[in-house]
Amino acid sequence: MTGVPEITVQNAQRKVRLALAPLRQFAVDALQRCLALAEPAPSDLRTLEQVTLVLVSDRRMSALHAQFLQITGPTDVITFQHGDIFVSVETAAANARGFRTTTDHEVRLYLVHGLLHLHGFDDTTPAQARLMERTQQHLLRALTGVE
Repeated sequence: MTGVPEITVQNAQRKVRLALAPLRQFAVDALQRCLALAEPAPSDLRTLEQVTLVLVSDRRMSALHAQFLQITGPTDVITFQHGDIFVSVETAAANARGFRTTTDHEVRLYLVHGLLHLHGFDDTTPAQARLMERTQQHLLRALTGVE
């Protein structure tokens, strides 16, 4: 299949309140913007039928981090090539305080990061990380007017 996958948002956590309707619309818009980019490597995003943003707690994220990456503790976002993007909302809230942004902004940033991974971007080398960071910031500015 080549086309536009459907994107859904699932709130699987209860610790942090989020406005889900605007986040769902942001996800649709971010997916469209991402697909409009030239991909630096083959894009799974173009072949998926479904992308799911799953909002989870730090506890659930820690379990995923340990199971799939063998790393202890939570992280902000984990992207699976089959189209699931897991975001820890608790980590987003903590990072928002540290970076003086909002939880909503951090969740949107992590969603864009996950979409870029699905679209062939990587951040394992310094050069790849710089490209991904520039692209993330460009998309966030285009979508929200905020970096």
